[in-house]
Amino acid sequence: MVLALDGEFGLTNSTSAESIERGILTAIDDVNRQGGVLGGRPLELITREHRSISARGIKNIRELATIPDLIAVFGGRFSPVVIEELPVLEQTRTLFLAPWSSADAIVDNGMEPNYIFRLSLRDSLAMPFLLKRAADRGLTRIGLLLTNTAWGRSNLEAANRYLAGRKVPDLAGTAWYNWRDRSLIDKYQALAEAGAQAILLVANDDEAAVLVREVAALPPQRRLPILSHWGVTGGDFAGQAGPALHEVDFTVIQTVSPFRIPPDRLAPVLETAGRLFGIRRPEDIVSPVGFLHAYDLTRILALAIDRAGTTDRAAVRDALEQVGPYRGVTRDFDRPFAPGRHEALGPDDLLMTRFRADGVLVPVD
Repeated sequence: MVLALDGEFGLTNSTSAESIERGILTAIDDVNRQGGVLGGRPLELITREHRSISARGIKNIRELATIPDLIAVFGGRFSPVVIEELPVLEQTRTLFLAPWSSADAIVDNGMEPNYIFRLSLRDSLAMPFLLKRAADRGLTRIGLLLTNTAWGRSNLEAANRYLAGRKVPDLAGTAWYNWRDRSLIDKYQALAEAGAQAILLVANDDEAAVLVREVAALPPQRRLPILSHWGVTGGDFAGQAGPALHEVDFTVIQTVSPFRIPPDRLAPVLETAGRLFGIRRPEDIVSPVGFLHAYDLTRILALAIDRAGTTDRAAVRDALEQVGPYRGVTRDFDRPFAPGRHEALGPDDLLMTRFRADGVLVPVD
């Protein structure tokens, strides 16, 4: 009974794929110790790496789809890779679970039936939340600083939809940067000069760390608050940004914080994760959304396999739409998914966090 993870293993400074892998393996251990699925069959995980390169991801999906005992593939952090994989996933009718990637198009893909299920953030939830959070802080003129990828474009569309017909907040401007840009300060300055009172940042850890170091070098009065999407939490952003991170007002959207999970709910998961990986406290969970979402998705998948009574992917797909109620580590789900609704999370699942001095993400509200 094979599950697969196609992730950004091997990418410098990245922690997201490893976090997702640990979440899946922790859940698999719990499921197998409780008797497995279908009356005693154990689950196992295999991994493939794509290093955030779409062509590698497509090749991985083609290969994984041919494995007879494969039930589902989990994806990693990078939306552009998953979007490029969609045609192959549809063609091979491969069940795909998204515990991190947030572009709307991943689930809103036109597939009939839809083989993609997500327990994660969605850009059309993230951008309204970030814009409203800025406005609530009195930051009414916003500059968007976006990655020049399908993920960045997904967020611009989400922001524009939210801002249409609203006076507050107001968009001061939009700036784009490219992956691996060595400097982002010119784009930041252009937004500041256009009147931005805050920056909404859609970036991964490398580029965000560059920006934070550059902003921290400015005089304090020229350092604008930065409200960030969550790509930064998928790598060693705090380590790369260094002490500069605490010179800048930098907050990050999340869907869950291990510090907000009741101890009686988190303790059994930490007991297993502690035995397997030495993860014994909330602060030990690196890239927490990856770990926690992957854990719950794996447990939900196991329930769907039992409900289907078979490992047939089409039957498991149908069963995923029927599973519930499920008491998760992140929260209780009456029904995680339903026909026509392949998103498990909603607007009530969002919160803002910031990095502590030791690099751990903690809630701010």
